[in-house]
Amino acid sequence: MRKRISSSSPLVPSAQPSRALRALASWTGMRPGGLRVRELSPSRRERQRGVAIISALLVVALSAILVAGILWRQQVQIRRIENQRLINQSEWVVHGTIDWARLVLRSAADTSPIDYLGGVWAVPIAETRLSDLLGKFGGAAGGDLEVASDTWVAGSIEDAQAKFNLRNLANASATGADQIDPTQVQAFQKLLAELGLSSQLAGPAAQYVRSSLQYSLGRTRQSAVSSPIGASGVPNVPVPQQGGTNGPFTSNPGLDDGDDNSASRPLPIDSVGALLDIPGFTPDVVARLAPFVTVLPTVTPINVNTASAVVIAAVVPGLSLSSAQGLVSTRDQIFFVTISDFVNRAQAMVGPGLQVASTDVDVRTSYFILHGRIRRGRAQLHRDALIYRDAMTHSTRIVSVEDAP
Repeated sequence: MRKRISSSSPLVPSAQPSRALRALASWTGMRPGGLRVRELSPSRRERQRGVAIISALLVVALSAILVAGILWRQQVQIRRIENQRLINQSEWVVHGTIDWARLVLRSAADTSPIDYLGGVWAVPIAETRLSDLLGKFGGAAGGDLEVASDTWVAGSIEDAQAKFNLRNLANASATGADQIDPTQVQAFQKLLAELGLSSQLAGPAAQYVRSSLQYSLGRTRQSAVSSPIGASGVPNVPVPQQGGTNGPFTSNPGLDDGDDNSASRPLPIDSVGALLDIPGFTPDVVARLAPFVTVLPTVTPINVNTASAVVIAAVVPGLSLSSAQGLVSTRDQIFFVTISDFVNRAQAMVGPGLQVASTDVDVRTSYFILHGRIRRGRAQLHRDALIYRDAMTHSTRIVSVEDAP
């Protein structure tokens, strides 16, 4: 039989730690059971508590930054969508304004065959609420008027043929090629002199216009026909080669072109600003010319009922600036009814020897420029539209639309 050993036996350690063990545990930081627990000092506890608070604040700040960034991007996206909506709505208002101008021009042509500064088309519209215009002309009501109350419309119609047309410097000859018109070059020289500019600039300008028109014609025509006789029975006149191994005509413009004369190829002249590409025309010269010259798609006469005295004196040979100013003053009282009326008044002022070509002047206009300004909320649009009106049918079409400066 086994002998039961009592707890007081010296072979079994006592459950109560001895004093030596307690001292060792307090020195080593270990409990009598073997687990080590390090006691922290009060200052160290405070430091750890501070680090925890700082970490929590950093997490909160980082979360706030992320949330703020998300909200900011969302706000920017909303504002971008709103701006796009305002711009699109303003674009539609611009389309409506152009249609309104075309209606006014057609109505004016149906009423009177003469275009003068006293016509209804020449009355500018000050900045007006679109809702007021819709209500005045019997437009939409209710919600549409409420939406239109935040839209402002302003604009005016300008006679494009009241200025000297730079396109007149080159006319189409019988062979179909554009040739410099010496009469128009002299008129442009006179205009430059009247404005205090060098008349020597007229020659390079005429050369540039002719070259740009010839090159534009060459790039838009089809390949040279194989037959020497055209469809109309007129012999085809060969065009001198202007670069590229295949001549001036190619189905791959920019790819088959050579580089032999690329520097001399002018861009198509479509605005007065294109004069800056001509040597001698500085920004100051172009700014001085801008109120008196324009560029239209076709050769056009000037309208003596709307042109300034400077332009009239330049176009009519033998007419001085003072005489032209006198004609303008009488025109303001009684406009010119026909070309003969203008010629008779000019001859009465200057003399019977004054000769006026009927192709250089007119009392009607085919090209008009609409200057439209639309403001809706934060969106603002300034657009210029060139409108052509047929002299026979009075129908109109939009030639070009571009942003106004």
